[in-house]
Amino acid sequence: MIKENENRLPKTGASSSTSDADKQSHDQLEERETREQTPTESERSLTRDERESVAEHGRLSALTVYSIILREGEEELHRPKTSLWWSGVAAGIGISTSVLAEATLRANLAPDLPYLTLIESFGYSIGFVLVIMCRLQLFTENTLTVVLPVLTSPTRSKFYYTSRLWGIVFAANMVGTFFTAFLAVHSGILDDKILSSVLEISRHVAEIPPADALLRGIPAGFFIAALVWMLPSAKGSEVIVIILFTWLIAAGEFTHVIAGSNEIFSLVAIGEINILTAFTHHILPVFIGNVIGGTGLFAVLSYGQVSQEM
Repeated sequence: MIKENENRLPKTGASSSTSDADKQSHDQLEERETREQTPTESERSLTRDERESVAEHGRLSALTVYSIILREGEEELHRPKTSLWWSGVAAGIGISTSVLAEATLRANLAPDLPYLTLIESFGYSIGFVLVIMCRLQLFTENTLTVVLPVLTSPTRSKFYYTSRLWGIVFAANMVGTFFTAFLAVHSGILDDKILSSVLEISRHVAEIPPADALLRGIPAGFFIAALVWMLPSAKGSEVIVIILFTWLIAAGEFTHVIAGSNEIFSLVAIGEINILTAFTHHILPVFIGNVIGGTGLFAVLSYGQVSQEM
């Protein structure tokens, strides 16, 4: 009997701890609801319709945005493998449009045009608009979306599903960008001028040393995660938000692992780089940088700002 009672003691303590946490969460919820229902000094002078307008035009709270992305992440984690794979391949093909659009602008603008880089960088945004608005699986978006469920409730199951999704989506993205790179180089569908511009852009990216590529990948990963965070609040302005932040990645010469892989694979296709060098010197360092920026910085900071409100 003594042993039985002793075995029960830790469970009672754990139950008490859980109960305290639930009570604290309930108290915080009641406090927020009280604040929302209590009119401010100016709102006391408004009609009911005017007060409703104030509520409608208020910004989403950080906890609300977190909850929206958390819900999306939970759903993504449990999607079938086949769905993740084909969505990832489509995203790899779609993101390659960024390189094509950037090269098209470069090919059709005067090479001595002032601010040429800033102008052609708008082409880089095209692929991101396509992929994000089509809801395709892009690896760098998932450095935030599917990580929030793990931060909220870290379990072995969620670590497994996150690793599964990352592995499938990253591999699928690589297949998509590899396919489009070889198609662009060997199919003859691109004008010689545009193909030449694609290779110029690709060679410029390939000149970045691995250490610099990793460091430049950190801001890019942070910007993409920030972009995902902003979209729930950007109703009606999603395309503008996507263009602004992805333009900044190109104009600032930061590195994005999926769009950049299409550029590197273009050089693989013409034999300037072998596939092993492509991954070890270019793709892997950028991958690490994007994960640090998207998960190590933005996701952790996002969780930190709401963790005490849940």
